[in-house]
Amino acid sequence: MTETTARGQQGPPAHETFAAQFREAMSRFPSGVTIVTTTDDHGARWGFTASAFCSVSAEPPLVLACLAVSADSYRAFRTSSKWVVNILGEQHAPLAKRFATKGADKFAGDEFDTDADGLPVLPQAVASLVCRAEARHPAGDHLILIGEAVNVRLRDHTPLVYYARDFARLSA
Repeated sequence: MTETTARGQQGPPAHETFAAQFREAMSRFPSGVTIVTTTDDHGARWGFTASAFCSVSAEPPLVLACLAVSADSYRAFRTSSKWVVNILGEQHAPLAKRFATKGADKFAGDEFDTDADGLPVLPQAVASLVCRAEARHPAGDHLILIGEAVNVRLRDHTPLVYYARDFARLSA
């Protein structure tokens, strides 16, 4: 077993070793994969891939997603009043990679529909949650977006899973 602490490490600087091991530890936590989408004040579509997503509360129905402050879509999500969390199916791995790539034309394909509020929704997602902005919290190099789910769409697909820096299949 390898153990590293943030202080008192021999060899490479402790903060570099600890940071690398922290990232490795986080990669060992299997997670679902989402694409979070919104539009800005000019109607432009924005989105990002997030595996940092979870339920916060059942009453009211709150969820959170974490967005890097360096993301192309940061400004749009910092001010948007609504967004959509699209929980991806295993067939969406290429789409997840596109939305995770800085500078990519995220909406280059025709995968997304537009809902009644003008928000991009992935029609073949395992689930889509339309969320009204509830709160935003800066946290290190990320922004925590908390939204209240105001609409939910469910589909019968197998979810995409991310583990050890790669996509994995969920087995029964």
